[in-house]
Amino acid sequence: MEKLYEGKFLNMVREGRWEYCERVNNTGAVMVFACTPEGKVLLVEEFRPPIGKRCLCFPAGLSGDEGPESDAAAARRELLEETGYEAAEMKFLFHGPSSPGLTSESLSFYLATGLRCVAAGGGVENENITVREAPLDDIDAWLAARVEQGIALDPRIYTGLYFLKCQSPV
Repeated sequence: MEKLYEGKFLNMVREGRWEYCERVNNTGAVMVFACTPEGKVLLVEEFRPPIGKRCLCFPAGLSGDEGPESDAAAARRELLEETGYEAAEMKFLFHGPSSPGLTSESLSFYLATGLRCVAAGGGVENENITVREAPLDDIDAWLAARVEQGIALDPRIYTGLYFLKCQSPV
């Protein structure tokens, strides 16, 4: 493997004819699918420079970038930092590549239940996250309205909705 670029957070490498990014100083990433007891899906909206627009997704972040931690602990931390909610239970769902043609990064997905709001959310000091609570029973129309406003949707929203709807008593 040939290192093409070494950065603070990412390295660009070449392996044969394949070029891709690898994360530096962490063990992976987590994404949390969460819905309040009142039926509100917890999403976060944040400007993403690579696409030049705001993007809507489930709470997510790096695992182990600030020191050793389990993926479950990172999922709890990210949910609290980004949304202000704590979960009574954090259930591991599955693990998989985030973008296998572009990066070596992989994601662990969690389902958060028994949510309780304990803080404002919005991320840490260098993040500008807006917490969005969307009605699960009208999520398709709600998401369509965001797209009409020019907001990008992380396609993993639909993966999360699958798991949330399977848990929903409706």
